[in-house]
Amino acid sequence: MAKAASKNSKIKDTKAAADAKNWTKVIRAFRSPKTGAYTFKESIVHKDKVKEHLAG
Repeated sequence: MAKAASKNSKIKDTKAAADAKNWTKVIRAFRSPKTGAYTFKESIVHKDKVKEHLAG
């Protein structure tokens, strides 16, 4: 017989889940002038500041 799932595993932290939705993963590509190869830089940015991050 399978074990029954505990009640504690089903409870989620709703405040943390709501806060996590405010962040966005931004991936930017940079081209090396020497080799011409692309490198990628990832960063986690608040959703309100994405345009500022990409402009800078």
